[in-house]
Amino acid sequence: MNDIVDNLLLEARAQDVAAIGHFSGAYDGVVDSPCVNVCRMTADRSHCQGCFRTIDEIRQWSKADAATRRTIWFAALARAGIEQPKAIA
Repeated sequence: MNDIVDNLLLEARAQDVAAIGHFSGAYDGVVDSPCVNVCRMTADRSHCQGCFRTIDEIRQWSKADAATRRTIWFAALARAGIEQPKAIA
């Protein structure tokens, strides 16, 4: 896949997660992962080309609370140059 397709996958995933309320600050359940099953690091190893998380964010994810997961999501979206979905902007 290419960067444009990867960005579109992440953008669609963000829209889905926002639509079910996981980006709401009031939500404290399990926030869905930004993973889009395109798991490969960039050439400089700065982040995953699919979900745009850093390796540290990927490692942190399984133990992160809802607020931390949202912070990781927002950082990944920013890294990808994707605006936060309207439900959370």
